[in-house]
Amino acid sequence: MSEKHFTEKELRAKSGFFMLLAVIVGSFAGLGLFICGGFLLEAGTYLQGGLSLGGGVLLWMVIPVLSAGFKVVHPNEARVFTLFGNYHGTLNTPGFYYVNPFCVSFNPAYEAAKAAVVRRATTEAAKGNEPAMAVGEKKAISLKKQTLDNKRQKVNDSLGNPIIIGAIVIWHVKNPTQAVFSVENYREFLSIQTDSVIRNVSRLYPYDVFDEDEVDDGVREKTLRGSALEIAEVMRDELQKRVLSAGLEIEEVRITHLAYAEEIAAAMLQRQQAAAIIAARQKIVDGAVGMVKMAIDKLGEDDIIVLDEERKATMVSNLLVVLCGNKDAQPIINSGTLY
Repeated sequence: MSEKHFTEKELRAKSGFFMLLAVIVGSFAGLGLFICGGFLLEAGTYLQGGLSLGGGVLLWMVIPVLSAGFKVVHPNEARVFTLFGNYHGTLNTPGFYYVNPFCVSFNPAYEAAKAAVVRRATTEAAKGNEPAMAVGEKKAISLKKQTLDNKRQKVNDSLGNPIIIGAIVIWHVKNPTQAVFSVENYREFLSIQTDSVIRNVSRLYPYDVFDEDEVDDGVREKTLRGSALEIAEVMRDELQKRVLSAGLEIEEVRITHLAYAEEIAAAMLQRQQAAAIIAARQKIVDGAVGMVKMAIDKLGEDDIIVLDEERKATMVSNLLVVLCGNKDAQPIINSGTLY
């Protein structure tokens, strides 16, 4: 089927209230003809009585067929109609309408949900349980904002580390005609494309960067942990390209879960702890060296005490031990000399 068959065509439907009145009048007219035919048959006028009865029966047969043309469109909903297998038109405006009674509201998602319920009910009945026959999908196409919760999946980042990532997608149907005719089931299509996009985009970035050597020209590389918003935007753009032909619009993609896989989580935690300890030690050493230098310079400026090189080295050693140690220093009083 060519792409032009998917062009949305607004269905010019009649108001349902006028046809409802006509159906009610026709129902009473059929009842009146039926009663009148009975009286005519009792009076002996068989021809007129038979025609009257036939007209009443005919009206009562036609009324149920005509009643199938009543359709209701709720706010933020649309109905796509087919007539004898061909696309007939789309109703986007809320209201009560009357369409061709042979038109069918087409929604493959509804058919798929109904088939799934039937399969589930058959399985439950085979197990002896009470089957549940609820169908969550409707024949009308919802135009409201919807949320797809993409379950957590295990992928490898650009460094080959296995990670667990999960995301949600906020989306809505923009073109209901394309949504029902371009793909078999637009909900399932969106779910599969979301899985593929999240997996493929996650492989392009590392989970985190630990080494400063990996920073180019002062610009830190994008990571899944540090650049989650930017990467989610990349996922949204990529997903929008894939579902554009299905008449769907992706509003936002949000990463809801991000963690290392269990098999390397402990090792990566140790690596992060080691990096934090090294960074803390560097701060401590820088501060201790500055304090020692300040103490020696202060002693020399005020001529409090004159230290030779050996005593300076001893003092520096003692101060560094005190300032860089993990435990409180235990002072030892020296009552003699150093020699």
